[in-house]
Amino acid sequence: MKGTKAEAYLKIGDVAKKIGVSPSVIRSWESLGLARPRRSESKYRLYTAEDLKLLKRARFLRKVRGLNAAAIVQLLRREGKTRPAPDGNAGAIGARLRQLRSRRKLSLAQVSQAVGISVGFLSALERSQMSGSVGTLRKLARFYKTNILDFFEANGTNSRQVRPAQRKVLKAGDGVQMELLAWGNTVMEPHLFRVKPEAGSGESYAHEGEEFIYVLRGELEIALGGEQYRLKAGDSFYFESATPHRWKNPGHSETFILWVNTPPTF
Repeated sequence: MKGTKAEAYLKIGDVAKKIGVSPSVIRSWESLGLARPRRSESKYRLYTAEDLKLLKRARFLRKVRGLNAAAIVQLLRREGKTRPAPDGNAGAIGARLRQLRSRRKLSLAQVSQAVGISVGFLSALERSQMSGSVGTLRKLARFYKTNILDFFEANGTNSRQVRPAQRKVLKAGDGVQMELLAWGNTVMEPHLFRVKPEAGSGESYAHEGEEFIYVLRGELEIALGGEQYRLKAGDSFYFESATPHRWKNPGHSETFILWVNTPPTF
């Protein structure tokens, strides 16, 4: 990178060894906003000395004080050492989740136990301090007997033509952006998914319906009912949504996918 000495940066494997955690833990912390590594031209993460210092602090809080990831993020944010990940729709989603819980007069503990996430993480979602993965949002939508479409605020009818600037956009976790291509009284739910390298759905999820995928650019790895598939640009894929599935971008460049659900209960 111009103007910066190469030795000032560390790759994720080096950072993992220095602080004593696995690369997967570092990536999960990154998704919560604990670090903002730069990217090389080949899309490798590059960490600075400041990133290393922050991650060492996170490891200390985890190992010595026994804090979970959500609590670590909140503490470091109060200390002014980190900030929320930029997410244009996080505020709307947080407010909507809080509204759904309040209407049912449920506590954070009741919802977190039913959905299978921590109280701290749910609280952070509702306060827009974190963003949830597609899998997490799907679980919450199912619990509240709604669907992720509800988080788009896609009410009303839709014209036949939708220009790019008119699309409803939802960011789900770090590196996943869903752009709704049609809404209203439809029997299909078409999206354009943009998935950054190593980003994905998070945990497995399932729901009623059928799904069709067409990879426009990049690669997609999808685990479906115990089997794993790797799709490349030009590949299409169909499956029943009731089969537990999870997915991620295993490549080094952003993946673009035309993703269609029917009925619109995603």
